[in-house]
Amino acid sequence: MTEPQTQPSQGDVILVTGMAGAGKSVAMHALEDAGFFCVDNLPAELLLDFLQLERQRGDRQVAIAVDVRSAGSLPMMHTLLKRLRREGVNVRSVFLDANTEALMRRFSETRRPHPLRQDHGTGFGRLDEGEDGHRALLDAIDLERELLAALRAESTVLDTSQLRPAQLRAWIRDLVVVDGSSLTLIFESFAFKHGVPSDADFVFDVRVLPNPYYDRELRPLNGRDPAVQQYLVGQPEVGLMLSQIADFLKRWLPNFAADQRSYLTVAIGCTGGQHRSVYLVEMLARLFAHHGQVLKRHRELDAR
Repeated sequence: MTEPQTQPSQGDVILVTGMAGAGKSVAMHALEDAGFFCVDNLPAELLLDFLQLERQRGDRQVAIAVDVRSAGSLPMMHTLLKRLRREGVNVRSVFLDANTEALMRRFSETRRPHPLRQDHGTGFGRLDEGEDGHRALLDAIDLERELLAALRAESTVLDTSQLRPAQLRAWIRDLVVVDGSSLTLIFESFAFKHGVPSDADFVFDVRVLPNPYYDRELRPLNGRDPAVQQYLVGQPEVGLMLSQIADFLKRWLPNFAADQRSYLTVAIGCTGGQHRSVYLVEMLARLFAHHGQVLKRHRELDAR
C-alpha cells in the first residue's frame, strides 16, 4: 500500500461538520493533536475574515467545526465553500454521520439534550418539549439531517455508528495527512451483521464466498493472517470476485478523478468482517497501490 505523506499540506482548511453526537469533539481533538489550529462553531459570516487573518499570521493548518447550532448561516457556509475552492483554497469538508439508533443511544447514555430540542437562536424554533422525549429526539435528528443535507452532499462522509473514539481519531488522522487535491481510494471491510457503512460509495457483498470461519483452525484468525490468505487463494470464486471488483474500479476510477472527487470509499462486507472482507481489502489495496493514495480500514478488526 502506498503510504500517505506524514504531514498535512501547509494552509489546509478542514471543515468538520455532521450530526450532533457523531463525534465532532473527538475529531477536533484529533486534529488539534495533529497540529491544526481548531475553532468550534465559527459563524459563516466570519469565515472569510478569519481565514484572511490566518494568512497574515502564517500558513498554519486550520480546522473549523460547523454544526446545526449555526443553522441560520448554513446556506451561506455552503456558498462560501464553493467560493474558496474556486479561489484555490484547499478546503476539505468531513461530515461525521451515524445511524439514528446509534445517535439515540448516545444521547440516552450521556443525557445531553439535542441542540434542536432547545432554543439556541437557530431561527428554526424549538421542538415541542411536551412531546414524549423519545419522539422529540427522533424529530430533532430528522430535522438536523434535513438542515445538514447540503453540506453532507459535498463532504467526505465518515460513518461513526460502529466506531470507538480511538478508531475515529485514527481515521481522522489518516484522512488529513493525504493530499486533498487528488483522489484518495479507501478500502473498508465490515460485517453485515453490524450494518452497512453509510459512508461507502460502493458496497460489495462477499458473503457468497467460501468462509474460513467454518475451519476450526482458521476461525480465530483473520484475513491478514497467512493461513487464512492461503485458504482463500485456493478458492477459485475468491480470485474471480477479486478480479471483477478490481476491473470495475480500474474502469471507473478515472471518471471519478475527473469529477474532482477527493475520496472514493469501497466497502467490502462479509458476515463477521473478519476473514473474507478483510482479505479482499488487503488484496485490493495492494493491487491499487500504484494509484497513489490508498487507505485501508477494517471496521470490525480495528474496534478490538
